[in-house]
Amino acid sequence: MSGSEPSPTAGDGTVGADQWRLVSVAGVSLELPGVHPEVLLQEVEAPFRQLRIPVGFAEGTSIAYAWRSIPTPRPLTHQLVADLLDVHGVDVAALRITAKEGGVYLAELETSGPRGSHTIACRPSDGLALLLRRRMPSPILVADSLFPL
Repeated sequence: MSGSEPSPTAGDGTVGADQWRLVSVAGVSLELPGVHPEVLLQEVEAPFRQLRIPVGFAEGTSIAYAWRSIPTPRPLTHQLVADLLDVHGVDVAALRITAKEGGVYLAELETSGPRGSHTIACRPSDGLALLLRRRMPSPILVADSLFPL
């Protein structure tokens, strides 16, 4: 299966639990002469595979600030959203990077709060920037099929 196809699914259309890999953010870099930063995700358990996800410049900057715990003079948009979730009692159960279509990665946030549990489509960069700003860590999961062979 190529990296551009959706990940394998269980009978109900979801990726099976054994097909998700827990990852952490291992860095953000911009390789010149490139114009797009890349977020480096690495499995937290062996074989410690890595996945590079290209992101927009603003999102890469936001992720880098949060990853390095660098304060900003005023809250960035992702901090505003994190604060809104906290104030309204919404937890983020997980960020899942689910598929790749062409050169674009797809992701979703699983949330729970006073109005129930919901899964919301998002860009991986927005999900990462949000999670890195939350007080309580949430898992970042990547479909196994997205890792390079």
